[in-house]
Amino acid sequence: MAKPRDNRAWLLVLPVVALVAFSALIPVMTVVNYSVQDTFGNNQFFWNGTGWFKELLDPSTDLGGRFLDALWRTLLFSALCLLIEIPLGIAVALVLPRRGWGVAAALVVLALPLLIPWNVVGTIWQVFARRDIGLLGAAVNGLGIDFNYAQVPLHAWITVVAMDVWHWTSLVVLLCYAGLRAIPDAYYQAAKVDGAGAWAVFRAIQLPKMQRVLTIAVLLRFMDSFMIYTEPFVVTGGGPGNATTFLSIDLVKIALGQFDLGKAAAVSIVYNLIILTVCWVFFATTTRGQGEAGR
Repeated sequence: MAKPRDNRAWLLVLPVVALVAFSALIPVMTVVNYSVQDTFGNNQFFWNGTGWFKELLDPSTDLGGRFLDALWRTLLFSALCLLIEIPLGIAVALVLPRRGWGVAAALVVLALPLLIPWNVVGTIWQVFARRDIGLLGAAVNGLGIDFNYAQVPLHAWITVVAMDVWHWTSLVVLLCYAGLRAIPDAYYQAAKVDGAGAWAVFRAIQLPKMQRVLTIAVLLRFMDSFMIYTEPFVVTGGGPGNATTFLSIDLVKIALGQFDLGKAAAVSIVYNLIILTVCWVFFATTTRGQGEAGR
């Protein structure tokens, strides 16, 4: 017998849905309005149509070239973070204790970086990597390496990537650990009976069972790393030069530094569409693959 559905329950969540839609719609409408206009101050706007978008998508223009450079830097940063944090998070989750008092202690220690505000993380690493007073900078320079993230682009990249890995690998670890704990003991017992080694257990049992949490981890880390602003801005300010000027930092420079609200609005819309598109493609691809594997 089919259980009857009471659609009146939707009335309980409608106020929340309406509030969220209202609070999200007004900023989006404002940005869209700015993206088709130009202003010279004094709250006076002039219609520009799709002019900013045409200039933005044309690499030969100043705005288009600047946008593409920042986009590639941001994509490279996201790719490096994912390539380091996902395997590292899986490896750490595999070695965490499963029982005893060590479980709570390990989880608390892992959660500590996630509790620190983003601007504080940037300040910590700004001091930590300084060559004069920072522990990391002084130690590296003590090895005979002239480490200076304020002047050398490669050193700035190493610093901001290491900072992101330190800050967010714990999230991947916690998600993977939850996926591992959800695997029934019967799977391990069957693998032990079959004489499977650690690598075979990981490849045939643990990794497939972690696919869903890994999908969530990759989506969250891509979105966070692609939208990163506070930490690299505090550490390097986008420098040296434009070496660490990611798309979010460049967007703020256009909007607040140059006060080009029309250009900034167009960039933010394209920025948002890129994030939505990449996340949708990745999610659709992974979920389709999981559905076919489960048949």
